Amino acid sequence: MKELKGMCAALCTPFSEDGEQVDETALRNHIDSMLEAGVHSILVNGGTGEFAYLTREERRRLAELASEHIDGRADYVVMASAVSTTEAIEYSKHAEGVGADCLLILPPYFEGPDLEGVYYHYARISGAVDLPIMVYNIPVHTGIDITPSFYQRLMEIDNVDYIKDSMADILRIQELLAVGAKVFNGGDPIAFFSLVAGCPGCVWGAVNAMPVEAVNLYNLVSSGSIGEARDLWEKMFPTNRFFWRHVYNASVKAATNLSGRPVGPCRKPVQPLTDVEMADLKQAMAPLGI
Repeated sequence: MKELKGMCAALCTPFSEDGEQVDETALRNHIDSMLEAGVHSILVNGGTGEFAYLTREERRRLAELASEHIDGRADYVVMASAVSTTEAIEYSKHAEGVGADCLLILPPYFEGPDLEGVYYHYARISGAVDLPIMVYNIPVHTGIDITPSFYQRLMEIDNVDYIKDSMADILRIQELLAVGAKVFNGGDPIAFFSLVAGCPGCVWGAVNAMPVEAVNLYNLVSSGSIGEARDLWEKMFPTNRFFWRHVYNASVKAATNLSGRPVGPCRKPVQPLTDVEMADLKQAMAPLGI
């Protein structure tokens, strides 16, 4: 199995201007933009991809389309999350069938189970596929916190190889690393610090708007050029802070559109940024030359 590392672009799902249709041409173009920047892996159907607003058919189509277009030019991750274990297994098997290299899976969310049920969920999915699984910890949305001690237990499951932690808490990142976890940071404001701490990479929505900078940040930290990485991060941080303090997907899509990578609006009911917010975003992006 491949060892994932580096920058994973948590891909926006491009929509038509009314938000009703997936724009497949824009998706292919956006994937090309990520590949041209040198991203190491691409994730579809994630939170930044608005999976919660997609139909089952759209999720399957996106997984197929992205696989065909990436065509081995980067590692390929598919989010296969669902509330029920049966549905999550269906998504996981489909992702495996279209050539995914890894699955990203949330614990069951909304009226979810206790931790025994969470363990059951991951164990059953692992038994149904041969792909590595990246556990996705974002308790603000799931109501379940994958603590370092519980993740140690999940690591006993054969295919559980990684965790994406989106708490934006550098202490939690270090605690996970200390128990031997392969941690991909998902908290935008601490991306630089998580890499310095020893994360093998980031699964990061901001990559949509700044893929070249994200890859350069990873390369600089990996080569030990911490001072240069810090200088680059100072330019990247204002935009990442903006994302974290506003409606996330609306902010990332607005920034991605501003960067010259058209991905359209979010699907309703998510609203576009206000004029004041757009002005603040443009100011935040100014250090990036955008």
